[in-house]
Amino acid sequence: NDLHLLHTPAAPHQRIRAPRSLLPTQEKYHTSNNKFRTITMRLVSGFALLAAAASPAIAFTPAARVNTWGSSTSLQSTVEAVSGAEIKAKYDAALEKMKAKDSSSAALSKDDLKIVYEDEHIVVVDKPSGVLTVSGKDGSPSLAGAVFDAFGSEGGSADKMVSHRLGMDTSGLVVFARTMAALRGMNTMFRTRKVTRTYEALVCGHVEADEGVIDMPLMRDYEFPPYMRVSTDEHQRALIGLDAEEVGKKLLESPKDSLTKYSVIAREELGGHPVSRVALTSISGRTHQLNVHCAAFGHPIVADSVYGINGEAAANGGLDEATIEESNSSRASAELQQQIADAASDKSMCVHAKSISFEHPVTGEKLSFESASSF
Repeated sequence: NDLHLLHTPAAPHQRIRAPRSLLPTQEKYHTSNNKFRTITMRLVSGFALLAAAASPAIAFTPAARVNTWGSSTSLQSTVEAVSGAEIKAKYDAALEKMKAKDSSSAALSKDDLKIVYEDEHIVVVDKPSGVLTVSGKDGSPSLAGAVFDAFGSEGGSADKMVSHRLGMDTSGLVVFARTMAALRGMNTMFRTRKVTRTYEALVCGHVEADEGVIDMPLMRDYEFPPYMRVSTDEHQRALIGLDAEEVGKKLLESPKDSLTKYSVIAREELGGHPVSRVALTSISGRTHQLNVHCAAFGHPIVADSVYGINGEAAANGGLDEATIEESNSSRASAELQQQIADAASDKSMCVHAKSISFEHPVTGEKLSFESASSF
């Protein structure tokens, strides 16, 4: 095993500064205890604000106000005019790549399925990496298909068993419904956020704070469609005038508030390079939220071929290193990210849906399941 445990979290002191020159008047904060911190990206008065704030449970006081516009930063850089036709061409090209990857989804037999729990209404399965949760239009092999073949469903199809899904490269716990009552119940619980899920991931570099919250709104990235990025005012403004019929409605949606909680489980090494094992909880459940937030935080998920170094999406969640450096001095540099990517070249993306808790959709019994990651 090329992963080496260095030490458990030691509650290091860490201070996060908001990038300067983002607002004409900017307030800096410091905390009396920096074990817990929140990283926030907000659209305020037409400007993107990346700031650090303390948890409500921890006292914080405003320091001296900074009254300066300063030179422009990456978040205020001029965004070129956007061409709907160009966006459509990029989207179509990316879609073809995604379809090609989907076609490589591994086929599973009943014997291959790792069943964590089953009853007449639901089945909980530990999904391996490299398998689609749900088949696309091309009918590629999927976990849902394998579960349907093994257990059947009242709805008569694999689609009538699905209430949530994991990305193809993500491993971990997935709940399938065998009855329509269970499907309705699971859909309601996910929609009303009554399902608690925790992910385990390896991220690049040593995360300095032991725990915290990443609060950055997300948007579709017209420069790298159909992927996501941290939303900025300028990138939203660049969408004005685009035709939804040409570029799609999702691209023109308003920014989505997105909140991720993290805690450091251990600080380790991978191939001699620093990585952190973290627990991640997606409070808002946005598309690719964990991937984008980790990348924008300066600690992308190890072996993330989309949002990691040299990935398909915008680097650093759409932010540049100077901006991330100003808010998180412990962030993993591009050089370090590349070294880790080389060391992890034989690995699948290191993120795993480790635990899930919910009330049984039919009986109301409180259920909680957990599975170990493979990394």
